[in-house]
Amino acid sequence: MSGAVTGTTEVMSFRPLAAVGLAAVAVVLIGALADRPRLRDGAAVGSAFAMAGTVCSMLPGALVGVTYVTPVGTLVAGIEVAFRADPLGLLFAATASVLYAVTVVYSVGYLDAAGRTRYFVALSICLGAAMGVAFAPNLLVLFVCYELMTVGTYPLVVHEESERARHVGYKYLAYVLGGGVPILAGTVLVFSMAGTVDFAAGGVDALAEAASADPWPARLAFGLLVAGFGVKAALVPLHSWLPSAMVAPTPVSGILHAVAVVKSGVFGIARVILDVFGPELSTALGGAAALAAVAGVTVLVASLLALRQDELKRRLAYSTVAQLSYIVLGLALLAPASVVGALVHLPAHAVGKLTLFLCAGVLATECGVKRVSDCAGVGRRLPLTMGAFAVGSLSLAGIPPFAGFASKWYLLVGSAEANPAALAVLFGSSVLTVAYLWPVVYTAFFETPGSADLKPVTTGPLGGSENGGGEVRADGGSGRPGSEAAPAMLWPVLATAGLVVALGIAPDHLFVLDAARLVAEGAFGVSVP
Repeated sequence: MSGAVTGTTEVMSFRPLAAVGLAAVAVVLIGALADRPRLRDGAAVGSAFAMAGTVCSMLPGALVGVTYVTPVGTLVAGIEVAFRADPLGLLFAATASVLYAVTVVYSVGYLDAAGRTRYFVALSICLGAAMGVAFAPNLLVLFVCYELMTVGTYPLVVHEESERARHVGYKYLAYVLGGGVPILAGTVLVFSMAGTVDFAAGGVDALAEAASADPWPARLAFGLLVAGFGVKAALVPLHSWLPSAMVAPTPVSGILHAVAVVKSGVFGIARVILDVFGPELSTALGGAAALAAVAGVTVLVASLLALRQDELKRRLAYSTVAQLSYIVLGLALLAPASVVGALVHLPAHAVGKLTLFLCAGVLATECGVKRVSDCAGVGRRLPLTMGAFAVGSLSLAGIPPFAGFASKWYLLVGSAEANPAALAVLFGSSVLTVAYLWPVVYTAFFETPGSADLKPVTTGPLGGSENGGGEVRADGGSGRPGSEAAPAMLWPVLATAGLVVALGIAPDHLFVLDAARLVAEGAFGVSVP
C-alpha cells in the first residue's frame, strides 16, 4: 500500500480554519466589489483557488499520519468547536475545493452580469459550509455547517427568479431543512447515550457500551441520522427534490450534484457509520443491512428513471441519484474493500458528473440543445466538449482507464466478500449507465441533425435564455455553430475531463486511494490492499 499509515498524530494548525474562513473573506470582498465587476470576479476566482491550495497543502501530512486541528472553543455541554482535517474530511474537502475553483471559473464565462454578485456570495457561503462539514470534529458542528450550506444553496437554486424557480426553491427547503430535524434529534440521542458526539475511528466506545444494554435507542438514533443525511444523499424515496432543482443554472447543478451538496449527505452517512456507530455496532443493530437494501433499490430505480428522461439535465440528475447510492451501498456493506470503493467513488463521481454538467451548459449556451433527442450532430460542431462528455460517461459506467473504474473495482470486490446480491445490483446498474449515457454520445457524433439546425442561443433583456430552463450565457460565448465555447467555459470542461483520466490512471498517486485506505484501516483495524 503506497504511502498509507495506521497511526495518527494531531498537530495544531491554522489551516483547517483558514479553509473555512477564506469563504467569509470572499463574501466580504465580493460584496464590497459589487460595482467593480472585474475585481469582483477576480476575488471570487482568487478566493476559490486559495481555498483549494490551503486544503491541498494538508494532503502530504495526512498521508504520513498527521491530523491538523484548529481549536476554536466550546459550543454547548462541553462539546468542542474545532476544525479537524483527518483523511476522510480531507478527501471530501479536497474534492469540493478543487472542483469549486473550476466551477467558479466556468461561472465567470457562463453567467450573465445580472445577479452575479448574489450568485458568487451564495456560492462562497455554500463552499465555506462544505469545508466546515468536512472538518467538523463531531456531529453537532457538522450539523451546524450542514444547515448553513442550505442557506447558501437556496439563492443558487432560485437564481432564475421565475415562479417555477421559487416553487422549486420552497421544495428544496422543505426537504433539506426537514432532513435537518432528524439529524439534530439523532445527535441529541447519541449524546444522551454516550455523553459525547465526537467522531472516533471505528465508532464511539461509550455508545457501543450503552447499546449493548439497550439497543433500541441506538437503533432509533442510527435511523434518524441516516434518514436525515439521506435527504441530501437523495436516497429513494427522499430524492425528488434533486431532479426538480435542475431549474437552477448549470454551474449550480454542478455544485448540487458533484461538488458539495449531495456529497455532504453521503459524507454525513460515512461519518455516522464509520466514526459514530462503527462497523461492528452498525452491523449488530441491523441498520447497515437495512441501509444497504435502500441503497440497492435506489441504484436500480434511479437508473431506470434516467432512461426515461429526454431532458439532458434531468437524465444527469437521476444518474446522480443512482451514483450516490453506490457510495452508500459500499459503506453499508461494511467490508473493508467496499468502504474503500465507496470513498474513492466520492471524488470519482464528482469529477465525472461535473464534467457532464459543464458540457450540458456548453450545449445549451452554444447550440440551444437541452434534450437528448436534439443532440444529433452536435459532436461534430463541438468535438472537444462532446469528447469530454464521452470521457465522463465512460467513467461513470466504470470503464477503464477512467476514474470510475477504480472505485467500481473495490465496490465489486467488497460486494463479493459481504453480499453477492450487491454484485447483481452493481453490474445491472453499470449496464443501465451505459444505456442512458452512451446514446447521448452516439447521437452527438454519429447521427445527422434534422431540418431544425442547431442555432446559437439568444438572450432576453434580463440575460435569461429564450430557450427557458434558467440557462444564461455570458457575453464572451461564441454562439457560433461549429465553434467551441469561450475559453472560460471550455477550459474547465477540459480540466475536469483531465482529472477523470488522471484519477483513473493513477488514483494511488493523487491522495484518493491512500486516503480511502487510511479511513478503512482506521475503522476496521485491518490492512487494506
